Amino acid sequence: MPARGEAIASAARPRGPSAREVALEILRRVEEDAAWVDPLLEALPARAGLDPRDRALLTELVYGTLRWQRWLDWQLDRVARRPVAELPAWLRALVRMGAYQLAFLDRVPAHAVVHEAVELAKRRRSVGVPGFVNAVLRALAGTPRPWPAPTAPDGEAIETLALQTSQPTWLLRRWVGRYGEAEATALARALNEAPPLVVRVNTLRTTAAALTEALVAAGAAVEPCRYAPDGLRVAGAGDPRALPPLRAGWCAVQDEAAILVGHAVGPAPGDTVADVGAAPGTKTTHLAQLMENRGRLLAVDRHPGRIRQLEAAGRAMGVGILDARAARIEALAPTVGPVCDRVLVDAPCSNLGVLRRNPDGKWRRRESDLAALAAAQRQMLVAAAALVRPGGVLVYATCSLEPEENEAVVEGFRGRRSEFVPDPLPAAVPPACRAAPHVLQMLPHRHGTDGFTAHRLRRRP
Repeated sequence: MPARGEAIASAARPRGPSAREVALEILRRVEEDAAWVDPLLEALPARAGLDPRDRALLTELVYGTLRWQRWLDWQLDRVARRPVAELPAWLRALVRMGAYQLAFLDRVPAHAVVHEAVELAKRRRSVGVPGFVNAVLRALAGTPRPWPAPTAPDGEAIETLALQTSQPTWLLRRWVGRYGEAEATALARALNEAPPLVVRVNTLRTTAAALTEALVAAGAAVEPCRYAPDGLRVAGAGDPRALPPLRAGWCAVQDEAAILVGHAVGPAPGDTVADVGAAPGTKTTHLAQLMENRGRLLAVDRHPGRIRQLEAAGRAMGVGILDARAARIEALAPTVGPVCDRVLVDAPCSNLGVLRRNPDGKWRRRESDLAALAAAQRQMLVAAAALVRPGGVLVYATCSLEPEENEAVVEGFRGRRSEFVPDPLPAAVPPACRAAPHVLQMLPHRHGTDGFTAHRLRRRP
């Protein structure tokens, strides 16, 4: 039992920041500094010493506020005396976060949401700001449910739909043109949902049955994935990083769509395989599993720090065939030559298919970005093709659904390299996941996964 003086000292120790304080700081940095959410969510909660329950609340606040940002702004503008766009970044983030809680987190009493937001505002010592926050959030809290559906000032249909689904107008316009209004709406709403936790069984260390048993013992509910043969959906597990099977390298967190990219490559034991754009290594370690840890697996990424991360992932998963290179593929490919049976080009892209996980991405991307991305993707694909032996397979994949980053890149590549022809996907890729015999396409609203596209080509002998 501590001495009385120790107890007093402990009681007097200042309290660390709350989950809402840290969430506000993350949202402010995203808004004001164009910072990326994921590194902040990794670093700031740990630095604040938040427990798992508070980390879960923080994550919900950050991702939820970003997913519904545009819808929230319309609701705030409806009751505020100043447009949200004119507020300082930190204040804009604060009232958005308060509005998100009022709209979507029914388990938190409205008076507690308003009180906490006002207290956070007081710490800025800005005259009049606590009163503004109190008035705006109390006005929203007093609005009967359901809140009004947003409408565009001029009544324009796509603009209204973009407001209601909290998407950029330019992106929703593209989806409506490609899929029609009903399916575009379903896609937009699916990309605002929190994704499930999916893990890939690491068959180099365990089996699906043993992993399932271990996850259930850790308190999780587990069921097989619908499409990926080596994927499991996990619920009720809390922070996945704390799961003993994950820490032991028995599995990797990987969405079902991304798992199917490995099956689209379909390497065999003993093959020589290259993964270009490989970091952080989740697909690389899957390829090693499919190869049964036999053969050679060349993993290429231009960033040395990310290659070290990839090598660590390989060690944790028991991969013994990894040859990791920090290099630009344009420089490396001529020194390696056309020796690979399978090459995966996991191209950097807009990430517009994974907005469930990266909701900040939809507010930073512009339609004009697609042309620049496509140019870099074409260059990467052409360079990587030099690794493919005659008769070998080349798979080009993105976590995007946009044609400029997928079909247009592949068509342009084939216009230059006509010896590469469409090649049917392996049987491990279900028919329901094929946009064409050689094209894997996973759609969030149809498959309940992230959005991914992969084209499989074969080099003529």
